[in-house]
Amino acid sequence: MSTSRPLKALDAAAIRARKGGTPLVCLTAYTTPVARIADTQCDLVLVGDSVGMVLHGMASTLSVTMEMMVLHGQAVARGLERALMVVDMPFGSYEESPQQALRNAVRIMAETGAGAVKLEGGRHMAETIGFLVQRGIPVMGHVGLTPQSVNTLGGYRVQGKGDDAARIRDDARAVSEAGAFSVVLEKVPAALSDQITAEIDIPTVGIGASAGCDGQILVIDDMLGLFADFKPRFVKRYADLAADATAAVQAYAEEVRARQFPAAEHVFTDAGAT
Repeated sequence: MSTSRPLKALDAAAIRARKGGTPLVCLTAYTTPVARIADTQCDLVLVGDSVGMVLHGMASTLSVTMEMMVLHGQAVARGLERALMVVDMPFGSYEESPQQALRNAVRIMAETGAGAVKLEGGRHMAETIGFLVQRGIPVMGHVGLTPQSVNTLGGYRVQGKGDDAARIRDDARAVSEAGAFSVVLEKVPAALSDQITAEIDIPTVGIGASAGCDGQILVIDDMLGLFADFKPRFVKRYADLAADATAAVQAYAEEVRARQFPAAEHVFTDAGAT
């Protein structure tokens, strides 16, 4: 089986068809330059509501607005050619009713060019997921740890331990049966993640779940090591950009103070380059 990435642009149906195949590569992005980098390898790029914490310094995702999601969705869309762009529906934009969810999902799709939206919740959101799908809005589900519900879950804890496993399994089944094209499993025990992956018909995308999921997703800033003090168990750092950037800023500062920058090759003369 080939592990190369498809060359043509992907849509929700193509992601759905990858169930049981080569694992899906997924990352977040919030800006055009990062989206261009992610697009070189990713099948799916999520404009996550994590943007509030990652780029705006918010304490949680609960204060993220529709305007923020649209703005960052537009930025990411400019950097993508092949990956499917999914945009998170922010807290308060879909929970009231299926009709509210439809209005806001339509706005996201129309104003950003997204190929799908993602919303959190299991059995209790199945009606809304079905309502959107029936009206032409591809939906990615999200069960397990749902950050928008952090105040009722007792913090950012692993979900689905012991007797709670049945609830997570039921949530995943409900999302699948409602018509979602895939579902995120966040901070769910590995064995339970594998069980859910085997039980449902749509791809599971793990974050703090299992290598047996149909795909994986991480916040790109986390896997690049942009936060020196944030080291969750489920994140592997593939770079240490915080250290690299700090060293670069230090080198720049030292050269400025020593009048070593700009050097001759960085300045202009009457006969020089324009």
